Amino acid sequence: MRNATMIYHALIRTHHISSKKKIRSLRAAAAEHDVGVLIHVGVPGIMYVSGLKEDGVQSWVDHVHELRYKDYHLAVRVENTGKEIAVTAGRLDAVESVKAFGETMQEAGLWEWWRKGMGYD
Repeated sequence: MRNATMIYHALIRTHHISSKKKIRSLRAAAAEHDVGVLIHVGVPGIMYVSGLKEDGVQSWVDHVHELRYKDYHLAVRVENTGKEIAVTAGRLDAVESVKAFGETMQEAGLWEWWRKGMGYD
């Protein structure tokens, strides 16, 4: 179900994302908490999560923390975006490059927010 009113989001950085088992766990948690997730597989690991309910987004973030990723860093805590963002709820999508991740953030109108959260500004 595609929804353009998802307003809570967070950004997580890790050293890397490569474990297929952990990715399956992230995908299942996205469905369970009804949030949309975008990840960058590789180095660095980047995870963007958004959803209608703040507690759903926070629960997904907590799930990621429990997976004990190397160099886990909650770059931007769960917050209200103040924008309408189109994300497929209950689904995890993956991109293979940081450039593609950045382009997705730019298309969503989150370019400056993402760059600041990643420490690029």
